Amino acid sequence: AENFLTEAQALSQGDLVVHVDHGIGRYLGLEVVTAAGAAHECLVLEYAEGSRLYLPVENIELLSRYGHEEGLLDRLGGGAWQAKKAKLKQRIREMADRLIRVAAERELRRAPVIAAEPHAWEAFAARFPYQETEDQLRAIEDVLSDLEAGRPMDRLICGDVGFGKTEVAMRAAFAAAMAGQQVAVIAPTTLLARQHYKEFAERFRGFPLSVHALSRFVSQRDATRTREAMAKGTADIVVGTHALLAKNVRFQNLGLLIIDEEQRFGVAHKERLKQMRSDVHVLTLTATPIPRTLQLSLSGVRDLSIIGTPPVDRLSIRTYVSEFDTVTVREALLREHYRGGQSFFVVPRIKDLPETEDFLANQVPEVSYVVAHGQMAAGELDQRMNAFYDGKYDVLLATTIVESGLDIPTANTMIIHRADMFGLAQLYQIRGRVGRSKARAYAYLTTKPRVPLTPGAEKRLRVLSSLDTLGAGFTLASQDLDIRGAGNLLGEEQSGQMRDVGFELYQSMLEEAIARIRSGEATGLPDDDGQWAPQINLGVPVLIPEDYVPDLDVRLGLYRRLSGMESKVDLEGFAAEMIDRFGPLPREVNLLMLVMRIKAMCKRAGIAKLDGGPKGATIQFHNDKFASPQGLVEFIQDQKGLAKVRDNKIVVRRDWKGEADRVRGAFAIARDLAEKVVGEKKKAKPDRQAARG
Repeated sequence: AENFLTEAQALSQGDLVVHVDHGIGRYLGLEVVTAAGAAHECLVLEYAEGSRLYLPVENIELLSRYGHEEGLLDRLGGGAWQAKKAKLKQRIREMADRLIRVAAERELRRAPVIAAEPHAWEAFAARFPYQETEDQLRAIEDVLSDLEAGRPMDRLICGDVGFGKTEVAMRAAFAAAMAGQQVAVIAPTTLLARQHYKEFAERFRGFPLSVHALSRFVSQRDATRTREAMAKGTADIVVGTHALLAKNVRFQNLGLLIIDEEQRFGVAHKERLKQMRSDVHVLTLTATPIPRTLQLSLSGVRDLSIIGTPPVDRLSIRTYVSEFDTVTVREALLREHYRGGQSFFVVPRIKDLPETEDFLANQVPEVSYVVAHGQMAAGELDQRMNAFYDGKYDVLLATTIVESGLDIPTANTMIIHRADMFGLAQLYQIRGRVGRSKARAYAYLTTKPRVPLTPGAEKRLRVLSSLDTLGAGFTLASQDLDIRGAGNLLGEEQSGQMRDVGFELYQSMLEEAIARIRSGEATGLPDDDGQWAPQINLGVPVLIPEDYVPDLDVRLGLYRRLSGMESKVDLEGFAAEMIDRFGPLPREVNLLMLVMRIKAMCKRAGIAKLDGGPKGATIQFHNDKFASPQGLVEFIQDQKGLAKVRDNKIVVRRDWKGEADRVRGAFAIARDLAEKVVGEKKKAKPDRQAARG
């Protein structure tokens, strides 16, 4: 699914993109440009005042998607973009620094060592009615080892909707409560808190532990009792909403804090959580996927466990995309009604509710429905949601508020009205509300009859209907540049900064900064951030011919995937896949792959520009520096008079007859220089260690 997504996520014409050196421009399409007598496919980008930039396809990785539909185009050659980027780089460095400092401080703190008592633990684990998935078991082990380490745990458990994160939380709660520590479970809405309370009370029945609830739905008398029990230490586990964060709530010895969907709490609540979490173990659950690269870069700053495998007997959701048709929708709702289930009907805007209510009242009078949307008073909204949860209505007619965490096992049909108006991750989250038990779930994505879809909407719906595999949403949403997940991961409200440079570039800048600070290079080269691409001109055609892959989007997706490949093995696998999909490779594609390998070598060697012709090659280094001056001297000597330095460039004389010679020769030169750099780095490592020691 990964590769399919890289291709589906390809740019469509008119998208805004960010070029590392030139800023925000609009992508206009692919065009074949003839340079040095050879055909070269380029992406055409439009900048402010109508100026255009032609970017060779092999340098496509300099582009990232801006991730917003609208934005101001930058001026080509203007200094504003570089200034914006430099300012942001400083902000990012500070943020990365802060993240790492927080992690380091946590290493030094102490927290009670909590070890599960084996007999009781076995009995508790055996009560879990399902087979645990491998990811679940791994997450449970991670959590237990964190609790035993004696340092405050701060672990984030990331899992697709309905993949059993709650079970991990329950086991952690059990271990802590049996060790005599109090556990607080905090959810963002009363409905979720109620769900969790029900599940916890059910699972902990028969053990010497008391589970209490605290939220608006608890009567005043019970709430007062619960607060007293918490202060005395007789309440072992308390499940609630932010009512648990109120000033008058005291714990006798809080040992574990479990937070569900932390990104949905307000700023004040987050601050309060921060104060609470200084010396207690914290476990955070989230279904908002975090882009994979960010997960990697944050490893060690924040511990992550990912649950990516679905429960054993879960069926995938059948998804249909069609124009809105009264008969189909009526049948779908009635079928669910007669098999004893409930349905969701989701509309994009509040003003779509009245016409949909008419439709339900007139066309499907057999079912009872209840309406819910975000502008209702919180109390009323909760009452309606809870009534639906208790099975008093057949259909919940709602706006997008259903996308968050509702777990209603009996609801297994989802109708999404005007599906073309939702974003990809949003549709995925909404669809994830159904199909949470063993019954087969159905999702109908309906569009407005007789109105053509925009290309973007059509592509989104196509991707969604082809992703029926369970857990694919994880790959999907980490690809879909949905800013919520990453934005809130760092606790800083940084979506404004993201808007400046677009999401992908922001993310890679952050990764870079964290990796730098970690390896102790933070003080070194601030200006070079590794975001550049070698330019290679060998006068050979570099493109995927149109008659080989006719579909423009697919071609662009292939280019995007190619730009990330460096090793011979990757490229060979890619070639095999191309042959399998499109037939024998034409000469141009073979050359394109070779140029990609040369590019990877050039990047390693720090070569910014390599021009090759019949008489040899000219080489220019990135920032006019070569990592190993000694190695460069050796290289020039090895060429026996055929290489010399001229105006900061190196000119290597050769006699290259045809294209094949040029490609082979250029590869050899780049490889030799890359080897010198690698040798230099190996030498530098022991020196650095010695200096530190």
